[in-house]
Amino acid sequence: MMKPIVREIIQIVVLALVVFFALHFLIQNFRIEGTSMEPNLHDSQYILVNKTAYWFGKSPKRGDIIVFQAPDQPQYDRIKRVIGLPGETVEVKQNGSVFIDGQFIEEPYVVKPGGPSGTWEVPENEYFVMGDNRTVSYDSRNGGPIPKGNIVGRAWLVIWPISNWGFAPHTAISFASIF
Repeated sequence: MMKPIVREIIQIVVLALVVFFALHFLIQNFRIEGTSMEPNLHDSQYILVNKTAYWFGKSPKRGDIIVFQAPDQPQYDRIKRVIGLPGETVEVKQNGSVFIDGQFIEEPYVVKPGGPSGTWEVPENEYFVMGDNRTVSYDSRNGGPIPKGNIVGRAWLVIWPISNWGFAPHTAISFASIF
């Protein structure tokens, strides 16, 4: 009489473990530390990261918010917005304006432009990332471009605090039109 109950308990535990590990393989939670992505993402928020977003030949797009292992500090995962794609030249002016291959890009999500300026060539299979709060962001201007293999995934959902619940604020970045 006890055997069927024990077998069912074991089956339930095994099924729960399979579901847990499958979800962990596909999705990861991430806690935002610091203010480098403000005003769009905030310190101590929790988000879910879609680890499958760039599988099967898909690549990050300009404007995607990604979580990645920092090449210069691999013990840390960071979150930033993709600005420059492989093969492009990124130039950040003293006033914070960003140019891709000589074209100005519009960034409505940036409230405080600033931080390091300069020109960077983005190697193949790497991405240039920057925080939305440019004055305090440690990003590709400091640590260099991010190899595609270091990307953990694409920010998907803000899950904590509940009052901020919703999709991550990805923004398609466009080039400024010239009159």
